[in-house]
Formats: sequence, C-alpha cells, structure tokens
Amino acid sequence: MSARSDEVIVKADGIAKYFDVSPPWLNRVLERSGRQILHAVDGVSFTIRRGETLSLVGESGCGKSTVARLLVGLYTPTRGRVEFFGRDLGEMNTAAGRGLRQKLQMIFQDPYASLNPRWRVHDIVAEPLIAHGLMRDREQITARVDEVLQQVKLSPADRVKYPHQFSGGQRQRLSIARALATKPEFLVCDEPTSALDVSVQAQVLNLMKDLQRELGLTYLFISHNLAVVHHISDRVGVMYLGKVVELAPRRTLFETPRHPYTRMLLDAIRKAGLNRARIRDALYEVREYAGVSGRIRLDTTRNNVTPAILGHVEHGRFVFDG
Repeated sequence: MSARSDEVIVKADGIAKYFDVSPPWLNRVLERSGRQILHAVDGVSFTIRRGETLSLVGESGCGKSTVARLLVGLYTPTRGRVEFFGRDLGEMNTAAGRGLRQKLQMIFQDPYASLNPRWRVHDIVAEPLIAHGLMRDREQITARVDEVLQQVKLSPADRVKYPHQFSGGQRQRLSIARALATKPEFLVCDEPTSALDVSVQAQVLNLMKDLQRELGLTYLFISHNLAVVHHISDRVGVMYLGKVVELAPRRTLFETPRHPYTRMLLDAIRKAGLNRARIRDALYEVREYAGVSGRIRLDTTRNNVTPAILGHVEHGRFVFDG
C-alpha cells in the first residue's frame, strides 16, 4: 500500500439519496395511494484519508453503488454534504471546479458496457484529457496514452485496437487506464472485479495495489465479495438498508465483528451451507438490534424501514445501534 497520512481528502456527512418510485399520477388517484419513496441511501457518513482504501461491502441493493455515484457527482444528494479536499463536491459543476473534477475518477463495474465499442483504445483513453482541456497537441496525447497503457501492463501498440479485441480482464485494465489519464488522486471503484474470473480478479486487484503504491492513489472500493475486500482494504464499512451499520479497520472488523449483520455476512463465507432457519434467526437478530419493526427481507425495498441514525464509536470502529 502507499504511504498513508492523516489528511482527509474525502468526507461524506449524512448523505442521503431518495428516489420517487411512485406509479403515474392517474394510477395513484384511481388506487387512492400516495407517493412511494425509495430510501436508497439514508444518512451515510465517513471520511477517507490520503493513500488509504476504504471498502463498502453489502448485499445487492444495499445502496453501496448509489454512494459511489454520489461521491463522483453522478447523483445529487437529497440531503447531506460531500467534501473533496475541503470543498463542496457541488463545485465540480462550475468552471472553478474543473480542476477538482480531474482529481476524481471512477472505474465502473462492467468493462463491456463502460467502453465505447466504436472507438479505438487511443480515443477512449484520450477522452478525459481532451474533455478537461489538459492536452491539445496530438503527439502529447498519444505519449500520455502510451504511458498509462504501460502503467496497466498493456502495450502501447494496443492503442489502435477496439474493445472487442480484448479479454474481460484487459478491458478492465483499459477502464483503469482511462481513469488514470488525468492523473487523479482519488478513484471510486464500483465492483471493478465482479464481472471477471477469479484468476483475473487477482491480477486486477494486484495491479490496483501496485498503482496505489506507485502513484499515491486513494480508493473507495465497492464490492459484495468479502474475500476481495479483505485483500485490498485498509478500512471496511458494512452497508445494510442504505446505512453503514459498522465501520472499522479491516483486521478489527474481520476478527471481531460487532453488528449482527456483519457477523452474518462473515458466517456466510465461512459456512456456505447456511440453512433457512439460521438465516431467519440471523435476520431476526439484525431487526431486534436495529430496533426496526415490520417484516424484513434481504431484498427489501426498505420503504417501511426508518430507524434513527444512532451509533457508538470505540477504538476507531463505528457500530450502528438503531
């Protein structure tokens, strides 16, 4: 890992994102029903220090990818605030905030969908350089493209190829190269290895760790795979129902999990043969611990789940109390 410092470069303060998933107005009138609001993220707070990797882990639908999109400005928070180097992330949409935006990049989950199939590799990697106005001379752009391709262990000769000529792992390396083009300091990695084979996952993860050490990068890493999270993280946050229910250093969280949901996740990877009764008992414990009433399923839309944002901090660990 790169040398870490106490400088906080990213701060999320009570961020929330609600989506209106109501039926059309006429349907609501005929059915005499009100609006339906989905609380995708509901009061999430954390900080990320320079050079560290904070991972958010949780089941599908828990809100972790929504947090990633909030941090890069793809979504506007319903409430709360995101700060990047002490400045409000909303400034990125202004002319004065352009320099802020080039320090922040994202690696998307699906390398097949995130790369334009009609563009050559040179155009894909060069796009952020041109969009940010960092380079205009074609020779300089080509030199920078060759440099980042070599950083991700690809050949400069690959710049004339199209995405379909690469394997899945190589396409994800192209995604990483595009993210590195503007020399960012913070990367949001939204499940960058979930679409890859296990052996290729290890190669990409090791590449990301090498790049972090060499370039001093800071990561927010999103995943549902606890083995991957254990491999790459410095600190881990566990998300459930749109909230961070536990946040602790990696070793502390894996060795002494406190929240029932965290314990259930870890138990699931240790004993893959969990039966339905044990899952039901674990979910009942989660509900009682969080003080949440009503029926809860792992794939709940959480429209009826509105626990208070309470918790306690001990030795660098945050645990949600509900």
